[in-house]
Amino acid sequence: MLSEQIQTKINRELKKYPADQKQSAVMSALRFVQDEKGWIHSDDMADIAGFLGMPKIAVYEVATFYHMYNLKPMGRHTLTVCTNLPCTLGGANDTLAYLESKLGIGMNEVTADGKYGIKEGECMGACKDAPVLTLNNKKLCGNLSHEKIDQILAELDKS
Repeated sequence: MLSEQIQTKINRELKKYPADQKQSAVMSALRFVQDEKGWIHSDDMADIAGFLGMPKIAVYEVATFYHMYNLKPMGRHTLTVCTNLPCTLGGANDTLAYLESKLGIGMNEVTADGKYGIKEGECMGACKDAPVLTLNNKKLCGNLSHEKIDQILAELDKS
């Protein structure tokens, strides 16, 4: 069941679209659920589908197509590293290896304390700043070096 807060946010979002195009709010609805719960369970997708009057499979297709949605718990701080060609050429593999070493986890894993998770992401549109990662799909960090990664992790450790 979608919380009252999520339903209110979705209803506000629906005002942006024609009444017969409720499915247009599906990406926002997924984001609202993830922001509240940290990830999106298949039951949440079914609830979104019911709320927006669309097939469950259509919500699932959107949720699985975009890397910004967590379909399992990914930690309080999800680090999504772009691995498309420009970032790979810019050092994304080194960035991933360094993160995995520092956090003691691999791709699509979460630290034992639930604080960090690492994911692979598609192009984030910041190729000139390669390699890049996003923090919880909210903040883009680019021109990553070991020192910059250490700084990012130190700031996150304080939160």
